[in-house]
Parts: sequence; structure tokens; C-alpha cells
Amino acid sequence: MRNKHYTVLLCLILLCGLMSGCSNLGIASSADDKIELEYWTLFGGGDAEFMKEIVQKFNETHPDIHVNYIQLSFDDYYTKLVTGIAAGKAPDIAVSHTSNLPQLVELGIVNDLDSVSKDVDWDGFNQNVLESTTFDGKHFAIPLDTHPIVFYYNKKLLRDADLLNDQGQPVFEETPEGFVNFLKALKEELPPDVAPMSFPTTGVDSYRLWWSFYHQLGADDVLSDDLSSADIDLEKAAIATNYTKDLFYKHQVIPLHISDFYRTFQSGKAATFISGVWTTGIWEDTEGLDFGVIPLPTIFDKQAVWGDSHTLFLPKQEKPDQEKQQAALTFASFVAENGQIWAKAGHIPVKQSVYKKEAFKKLPHRSKYVEAADHVVFPKRSAVNAPVETILNRNLDAVLNGDAPAEKAFKKAEKEIQELLENSLLTPDQS
Repeated sequence: MRNKHYTVLLCLILLCGLMSGCSNLGIASSADDKIELEYWTLFGGGDAEFMKEIVQKFNETHPDIHVNYIQLSFDDYYTKLVTGIAAGKAPDIAVSHTSNLPQLVELGIVNDLDSVSKDVDWDGFNQNVLESTTFDGKHFAIPLDTHPIVFYYNKKLLRDADLLNDQGQPVFEETPEGFVNFLKALKEELPPDVAPMSFPTTGVDSYRLWWSFYHQLGADDVLSDDLSSADIDLEKAAIATNYTKDLFYKHQVIPLHISDFYRTFQSGKAATFISGVWTTGIWEDTEGLDFGVIPLPTIFDKQAVWGDSHTLFLPKQEKPDQEKQQAALTFASFVAENGQIWAKAGHIPVKQSVYKKEAFKKLPHRSKYVEAADHVVFPKRSAVNAPVETILNRNLDAVLNGDAPAEKAFKKAEKEIQELLENSLLTPDQS
């Protein structure tokens, strides 16, 4: 699926990268007789610490291989990654979000793993997540996790409102009306300064909730199957948007424009909260916060939720070294198999053998939302997923801010996406 223009694009990226510079990377040294692997990541905070723990464990148990962990800043990670590959300075193995993988594959800078090894146990991965990393039936990455949005709740506040069952889970009917009634009941019982839910009116989190509701209604992405045209289900897009908007304006169960929706829940000033599984560790470290978590409720017709995934892939090299490639795959498989460590960051491991490990079972909360991995709806594998999301998010914000009706906003979004597809260098050549 190489695009006819990718060489030009890479040259431009290379020029920009060389001007900005990306050579100040610290690389640890090790014994000369070991296979040295350079591993680029974008992780920060707790994610970085847990990944370093896995790398250290690998190095201690694999005397013939040494992995050098290179941590780049998240903000310009993909720019530096593509620049490095184009400059002939590709790492041996690197991280990519599933959402970014199609662009990297389209650029022709990712190795097909099936051509490197036939020994990877692909059947051992969650198949829903694995499918998002395959292109034309070929595997291009080892998926490590998925990180969907989930539903958090303050157990004390729900218990005081008599909306918590004996199993410590919220009591409501999973229907559009049932969820609204649950939040209304909370509002009646909570103190005046405590909100039923803490959630941002606009922005990426609102987009992720919209994407979930849109697909719960039975929609199928926003692009055609051949990725060449915009194909938004305008009716379902409007229903999902207006339902969310009504939570703020009509039902008034979520305050408008909360300045810090994380802090509001963390401080006990909101009874519920929706965001990614990566926040689990934050709540666990918050003294006095007795919280619970369940998968995002199925408000509409089918289980579906927004999520992304971290993967490991092998960048193409000017001079491929088969021994290094095999070592890199050994490392990638090791990381996936040690998902009990990675799960401490809140992520859902996708190597299913991890769920049987005692170390994973002992982690609180994770088992409550593992099943969500089966219902994550990844976008179709288009190289322009990022700008498509930007268009959708911008038009969704216009509706949620009260600046445009949903139907008009999504017709505008569909037109903008079509223009993007017709003018992008990274869309399929239909000529």
C-alpha cells in the first residue's frame, strides 16, 4: 500500500528533521559480544517507569541481547521517528500507537513481521486488537495493550445516594434513559457543590465519548471501506452528539466547561468520571478516594468503545540485519508476555496468557475492565486518521459549544474530510 508520493514526503520530513536536529540521544553501552538493540519510546511518567522495568528484566534474562532504552518527548516523537528512519538512523525497534501505524505503513517504513519470522504466536493475542495492526493480511506490529475509556465512580458518594449494589457497582439501566435517570438521581442526593459527573464539554475526551456512542448506535466509521471517500452516518452522528449535549444543557447533570475535570473527581467533587484506563493509577495514588471502575456502559444498541493501543514495530533499515531483527522480535514478544508489569500503568494487556498470571490477578481494578478490549472500535486503517479526527473534533466542539446544530456540523465535517482525502498525499491512489 505504498503511496506514489511517499518519497517526496520523506525527503521533506528529512530536511526539516536535519534542520531541527535529532542526534542528541543517549545510548547506553554494553559488552561487545551482545546484540545491541536501540529501542525508541514515547512514554513518560508511570508508563516510562514500568517500561524501563520490563527492559531491565529482559536484559537480565537475555545475556546475548542488550536493549538500550531511548525515551523521546511525546510531542515530537513521530516527527523524529520518521526523520530518523529517512536519514538511515532508524532504531531497531520502536513504539507506535495503532492510530499512527497506518501512516507509517503507508510511508513504507515498517517491516512486515511475517517476512522476519514465522514463529510469533499470533493466536495468543486478543484478536480484536491484533486485527488493527494487520494490513492486507500481514502483521506489521506486536500489540502490547489497548487503552479504552472507562467509567469511574466514587463508591462513597454512590453508596450515600443508594445507587451502589452489594457488589460495589453502580445501579442503573443501560439505556439512554436509564443513564440519564441515574445521573439525575445522583444530582438529587448529592450535596450542591458535588457534580453527578466530571467531564469536559469539548475536546478530545468528548470526541472519544462521541466515537463510542456513534458506534454503539451501529455506525461504521466515517470513511468508506476503500478509504477513498467520507462516509459519515449523519443520523447516528447527530443522535450521539445531541445525547451528549443534553447531559450538559437539557438535563444539567454535568457542569459546563469544568476547568480541571480530573481534579474535580479526584477531590471528591464529582461522583462519576469518564476517561482512559491510564487514569487508574492516579486514583489509586489518591489518598482517601474509594473508587470503582467498569467498562463504558452500553447506552445504545451494542457494545462499542473508543480505544487506542501501543504496539512495537521494526522500522526498515538501509542494511537489514536479520540477527538484530530476530532479537528485536524476541524483545517485543517478551514485552507483550510481561503485560502484568505493563498493566500497572492501567493498560489492558492483549497477550491473553497474562490474565492467568497471579501478578496480574492481584492488581486491583484491572480485571473489572479487561473485557473492554473485545469491544474497542479502532478507526479504519487510513493514513489520514489524525487529520480526520481533528476535523471531527472541531465540528463536534461547535455543536457542544452551542454554535451549530449537529446535522449541519457533520455535513460540514463530511465535506472537509472528503476534501482532505482528495488532496492528501497519503490516501489511496484511485487513478
